[in-house]
Amino acid sequence: MLIQQRTLQKEVSLWGTGLHTGKECMITFKPAPVNYGYRFIRTDIENSPEIPALIENVVDVLRGTTIGLNGVKVHTTEHVLGALYGLQIDNCRIEMNGPEPPVMDGSSHPFAEALLNAGFQEQDEPKNYLVIDETIEFHDADNSVDIVALPLDSFRITVMVDYKNPALGSQHSGLFDLQEEFFTEFSPSRTFCFLSEVETLANQGIIRGGDVDNAIVIIDKPMEQEELSALSEKLGIESEHLVLGENGILNNRELRFKNEPARHKLLDLLGDIALLGMPIKAQVLAARPGHASNVEFVKQLKKYADRNKLARQYQHEKKAGVIFDINAIQNILPHRYPFLLIDKIVEFKLDESIVSIKNVTMNEPFFQGHFPGNPIMPGVLILEAMAQTGGIMMLNGNDNIKESVVYFMGIDKARFRKPVLPGDTLVIEATMTNKRRSVCQFDAKAYVRGELVCEASLMATVVQKNK
Repeated sequence: MLIQQRTLQKEVSLWGTGLHTGKECMITFKPAPVNYGYRFIRTDIENSPEIPALIENVVDVLRGTTIGLNGVKVHTTEHVLGALYGLQIDNCRIEMNGPEPPVMDGSSHPFAEALLNAGFQEQDEPKNYLVIDETIEFHDADNSVDIVALPLDSFRITVMVDYKNPALGSQHSGLFDLQEEFFTEFSPSRTFCFLSEVETLANQGIIRGGDVDNAIVIIDKPMEQEELSALSEKLGIESEHLVLGENGILNNRELRFKNEPARHKLLDLLGDIALLGMPIKAQVLAARPGHASNVEFVKQLKKYADRNKLARQYQHEKKAGVIFDINAIQNILPHRYPFLLIDKIVEFKLDESIVSIKNVTMNEPFFQGHFPGNPIMPGVLILEAMAQTGGIMMLNGNDNIKESVVYFMGIDKARFRKPVLPGDTLVIEATMTNKRRSVCQFDAKAYVRGELVCEASLMATVVQKNK
């Protein structure tokens, strides 16, 4: 994999019609400085507003990935971003005089070809890879979608599609080397849909620029000539230009690859992964992905990246199985002896959940006065340990920790199930249930040897120290 960041040597432009909006647009790719990323600039709007191609700017995933900022949108970004990511370009300014990139032939190949012709410029800054060192999963049971990222010191991606439709059947495809395979084996794969979907899509007004030359239409139902003529009229295509192909594809169009639909799904996933804002080192496995699931998966990657960034800020020495050790915790929380009641953080999903460890020993100062001769950890201190655990979960990297403090606001449904004794190890799991600005609610449970000893619902807030 490439080490240094790269941009273009010179600018290059293409012109065409947008797939969904049907509007003409010129797109121009321009060189950009290091750490610029991908940014779309709408030159047709006053002051040329800029939209960074980042996951937090996704506003719609209906038959494509649309990004937007302050009411300005760019539709169907995945084929452009797929070309940039597939060619391992890190920084590019993308100027457009319309709301949607041209669909071209329905693939990324025209964009990739233009970018290759523009040439690449290596930059004096290393790539900022997100290295996956634990399993990251997205699962959508309702739509039978699974996407997982596994640790790997390079990048591979495998996609399986199965629409339970005999017209397409099951397909899979894998990309193992971006530099060797992307341009020739994946960028030419075209977008596709089923014949049964075309009328619905036309009625929704989202394929205004679609025609038989920029999409593969798979025949999945019989259609009489009258129906075909009506569909032609709806699409603005002369009826004699539409025929039910004998090869199962409208107009008998030939596939570029036997598994072209699976390859295109892989291409779409690459384009959506580009919204992470950094290349990744991982093995990605995806079953039945689509833009909605891709975006949710990338959100998981973003939380993982943000957590790692936060961890590096406070955990200077990486330790196996530890996110924050006691030294890092002391840099995050203001508590000190005898009121620092957690020893390490072993799991942390940003804005979702956290797991801490508290080793309970006979040397704890509270045992001197709490049931001497029959030492039991005070329940209120178990709750305090839960609150401290949740306090770390509330810090998402955007807060100035040195100037902030987490205040306890409420306890609800607290239950003490079993006593905690010297020699026990408390495992505290906290899960975010609601977050509004600086206030959050979370459920916490404490376990000893797998048995629940305490549970409660807590509320806390982050405030500035001077307030």
